Amino acid sequence: MFTGIIKSVSEVKSLKNTDVLSVLIKTPKSWNVALGDSISINGICSTVAKKSARDFEVTYIPETLRKTTAKDFVIGSVINLEKSLCVGDTLDAHFVTGHIDTVGMIQNIKNEGKSKIFSITLPKEFLDYIVYKGSITIDGVGLTVSLKTSKGFEVSLIPYTLSNTNLDKRKVGDRVNIETDMIGKYVLNYAKKTKNRK
Repeated sequence: MFTGIIKSVSEVKSLKNTDVLSVLIKTPKSWNVALGDSISINGICSTVAKKSARDFEVTYIPETLRKTTAKDFVIGSVINLEKSLCVGDTLDAHFVTGHIDTVGMIQNIKNEGKSKIFSITLPKEFLDYIVYKGSITIDGVGLTVSLKTSKGFEVSLIPYTLSNTNLDKRKVGDRVNIETDMIGKYVLNYAKKTKNRK
C-alpha cells in the first residue's frame, strides 16, 4: 500500500530481458532497501529481488509488461519511487495499491504560470472510473482530477510536484501508468453487479 507521495526520483541503470524483464535501479541516498521490500516504481508495485550497496533490482513478468509502461524503460529513464506504508505512517494523499489499471497517453500539456495542466486520454472502458475532483495516480503520483473529458481527464500540477517527480520531464505523446481511485472501483463494481441482478 502506498500514498502517491513520491519520496525520491531515481534512474534505470541497466535492463536485462529474458523470460522476465530485470531492471536495475540506482538506490537513492539515505534509502535502506531490503530484499523483498515493496517499492512503487512509476506507480508499479515492485518487489526488490536483488540489492547491493548502490542499487537494487526488480523483475517484471509478461503480464506486468502488457499492462504498464515498464516495457518502455530504457537505460537512464527517470523514475518515481515510493516505499510502501508502514504502521504509524501518515496518510498525506490517498490509498494507492500499485496495481496499474491501464496506460494513458499525454494528449496536451499547458503551462499556467509555474504550474502545468496535463490532458490525458484513456481507453474508453476506463472512463467510468474517472470522477471530477476524485483521486487519480499518474506514474505513482497521487493527484486530483480537475476536469473529466470525453476521452480522459485533466490534472493540474503544482510547482512542488513538478520539482519532486519525473512529471516535469514528460512530453506530449508519452505513455503513463494510471491507477484509478480504489474506493471508486469497488463502488462502481458493486453498482454494476446490483444493476445486473435486477
